[in-house]
Amino acid sequence: MTLSDDEKQMVALVAEFVDERVRPRVREFEEDDVYPAEFIDEMKKLGFFGLLAPAEYGGVDVSTACFARVTEELARGWMSLAGAIGGHSVITYLIKTFGTPEQREKYLPAMAEGTIRATMALTEPAGGSDLQAMRTHAAPDGDGYSITGSKTWISNAAHSGLIGLLCLTDRDASPSHRGMSVLLVEPGDGLTISKKLPKLGYRGVEACEIVFDGRRVGADAVLGGTPNQGWAQMMRGLEVGRIQVASRALGVGQAALNDAVRYAQERESFGKPIWKHQSVGNLLADMATKMRAARLLTLDAAEKLDAGERADMEAGMAKLFASESAMQVALDAIRVHGGYGYSKEYDVERYFRDAPLMIVGEGTNEIQRNVIAAQLIARHKI
Repeated sequence: MTLSDDEKQMVALVAEFVDERVRPRVREFEEDDVYPAEFIDEMKKLGFFGLLAPAEYGGVDVSTACFARVTEELARGWMSLAGAIGGHSVITYLIKTFGTPEQREKYLPAMAEGTIRATMALTEPAGGSDLQAMRTHAAPDGDGYSITGSKTWISNAAHSGLIGLLCLTDRDASPSHRGMSVLLVEPGDGLTISKKLPKLGYRGVEACEIVFDGRRVGADAVLGGTPNQGWAQMMRGLEVGRIQVASRALGVGQAALNDAVRYAQERESFGKPIWKHQSVGNLLADMATKMRAARLLTLDAAEKLDAGERADMEAGMAKLFASESAMQVALDAIRVHGGYGYSKEYDVERYFRDAPLMIVGEGTNEIQRNVIAAQLIARHKI
């Protein structure tokens, strides 16, 4: 898919930000797991939080393909920064697509500026990717709802001013997804956010458990104004989310490939650069091929979404292939670096710690395979 000239300039702006500001300093934040407030403030000024917001609300309003490329560039610098706009952008998309005029007016301008940052809350401690086993519910309470339950692994929870919560508003519905709604919940009484959960990678940006204990919201918190429509809304949002996660994987994988290509030319053994040894050259060839294939899959899914077509199978394929490829490419980059790849002096060990998140995040790859298989049969019934 071809980006417009303005979109190409946006991607170039992100690449410049990554190369000049992020990559030289990422270890300052990453090693000590420090929230990158300085980078986040710069990202606000550059418009990164308004990528999917309509221009009439102060957003940049880029295509999904451009959004994917921006995400990839951010992740190439530091995957955590791509994560900082991940859930926020999904909620932006949901409000833009399904929100009432009042909801759009209330939230989108501030979200585009980054003064309100949003996150989405789906996963539960006992449910994982099994959203049909959801227990968090919102019971009618006067002219609104009272929310009870908990969600876990919520990125940016402590720094978000808005939570896109998928929960049950009709506990008697069968199947259960017919009784789910997306509620737009702001922090307040009855909402507790835990300390950040310790993680292998994806450092700097927090992931927390959030507990709802009688958190009350008005009826106007229901996305779109009509309850029990949340499953279809969130599944559409997850198409954006999975394209975003695929793009994060691409960024990590591309960074690993770039470092491996550079090192393979600088490092010599047995009198020649190591890329000339067939075993190393083969690794580089396979790494580059995986990354190109993953990028094409991701842009294909983005193009379908921009065309208004259903893209759950394509987004699932992109997320599955890109994340598995990034994990393999990160490992192969360590192989190219040899013993140095295991050292924190080189960034490839960080890529290897960050890559697994995309395999298990936004629906595990096992779930992606289920989605892909179900859609494959649905589209080719005999």
